[in-house]
Amino acid sequence: MIVGLIIACEVAFWVLLAAGLAFRYAFRMPRTGLVLLLCEPLLELVLFAVTAIDLRNGAEPDWRHGLAAVYIGFTAGLGHSTIAWADARVAHRFAGGPPPAAPPRYGTARTVHEWKVAGRWILAAAVALALLQGAVWYVGDAGDTGPLRAWQQRMLWVIGINVVIAAGYTLFPKRPPEGGPARKSGGPAEKSVDSEAGTRT
Repeated sequence: MIVGLIIACEVAFWVLLAAGLAFRYAFRMPRTGLVLLLCEPLLELVLFAVTAIDLRNGAEPDWRHGLAAVYIGFTAGLGHSTIAWADARVAHRFAGGPPPAAPPRYGTARTVHEWKVAGRWILAAAVALALLQGAVWYVGDAGDTGPLRAWQQRMLWVIGINVVIAAGYTLFPKRPPEGGPARKSGGPAEKSVDSEAGTRT
């Protein structure tokens, strides 16, 4: 049931996103569109409540409960930036908004971009870790918390990998090709909406 609910929440996330943007730009009803977008967090609340009830009713904690916590954490950490990323592109395509700028490619601006991306992934993993730890405490000694602990280890790996990637750009900043035009980084044009999506390009 929990896996099916996770899939339903993911589908509903994109349906609400598409509907919210459609009302905001295509139908010229920004308030309705905003209301639909603000409904996104309700999906995570429903999933959280169902997972907690399942554990309270005596279900043995397993990988599905851990996956629910991870899904909620990653939606909390990356959901807003995903909405902003999509909003900027729809605004450009249908409302005459400015074209989304490409993320900075070189130098300090690229390093800052990588730390921002890492920060969003670290936040997502940290929220998941906290929810998983809450589930561990909730279950206590009455059940096997091994599957929840396994998910916590995976989240630590997510944090570590992102720190290593961002630190790599700090210690070894990417430089423009020799002989090629040096692209200025850090100016207003470099403030990319792509960076709001939690992606690296």
